[in-house]
Amino acid sequence: MKAVGYYQSLPIDNPQALQDIQLPEPIPGAHDLLVEVRAISVNPVDTKIRQRVAPQNGEAKVLGWDVAGVVRAVGEKVSLFQPGDAVYYAGALDRPGSNSELHVVDERIVGRKPASLSFAETAALPLTAITAWELLFDRLKVAQGKTADGSLLIIGAAGGVGSILTQLARQLTGLQVIGTASRAETRDWVRELGAHVVIDHSQLLTEQLKAQGIDAVQRVASLTHTDQHLPQLVEALAPQGQLALIDDPENLDIRALKQKSLSLHWEFMYTRSLFGTADMIEQHKLLNRVTDLIDAGQLRTTLGEHFGTINAANLRKAHALLESGKARGKIVLEGFS
Repeated sequence: MKAVGYYQSLPIDNPQALQDIQLPEPIPGAHDLLVEVRAISVNPVDTKIRQRVAPQNGEAKVLGWDVAGVVRAVGEKVSLFQPGDAVYYAGALDRPGSNSELHVVDERIVGRKPASLSFAETAALPLTAITAWELLFDRLKVAQGKTADGSLLIIGAAGGVGSILTQLARQLTGLQVIGTASRAETRDWVRELGAHVVIDHSQLLTEQLKAQGIDAVQRVASLTHTDQHLPQLVEALAPQGQLALIDDPENLDIRALKQKSLSLHWEFMYTRSLFGTADMIEQHKLLNRVTDLIDAGQLRTTLGEHFGTINAANLRKAHALLESGKARGKIVLEGFS
């Protein structure tokens, strides 16, 4: 089968950084689905692993996790899906990636594809939807329903996770949603997604918040450059507030949180699949809930750009854009030539 992989960690401008390769077709395990990959999206985790994780034993490493596709075959213990079902999911960190014509995945982390979206529109959603959902409802423990009070400041609201987190917070909670974006087009994007207030994270956050009549926020979702923003986030948070993050700061002195009794929450959507937690199936359930919300018109796809066919050249372009920090929404590729 066709796939895209790499044999050594190289800068993305090197033609060998990602290569078109051929691999044997995978065989599903007892709880697995064998999925025909129709569309994928690219995430920052792809670029981080390509840069930091060297393939072993001379074998190519295949990246990619977001998938929208069709079930071709199922393992003997599968009960949630059958061949022919259209599905979407974000895969597992410790299994081969999805940049291939066929892919295997545990059914417990797979959801039913939204009927109202194309495969490309759907592929933009799973990893970021799971991350945003778990951050908001599992880590910060915000109650669903318009009774939730206070505010949520989202740092990097125009990115993949921010784009769906903004919608979830606006549609499913009563929180005041404050998003940050540094360019005119990304600020417009965040407003379209439902943020009540949009400010610029390249400028002083606290001054901009006060200019909007906001003295303090109760919750922060820091999705990028947390170490750079930390002093301002601590200043902006109300006493006993909550800080959640998803990025990988080089340095993070959490002693700054002590005086205000701030709590720190880390969200990593691969935790359930990586450790085989007893509640793995919660990702199946939340993806199906996202599907229902999309088909009901309450959420929209976060597809930002379509980069064409799934091949090495197009994936190198996608990685380069992500590494530039200028992506808006999600980058999607579709079909194998």
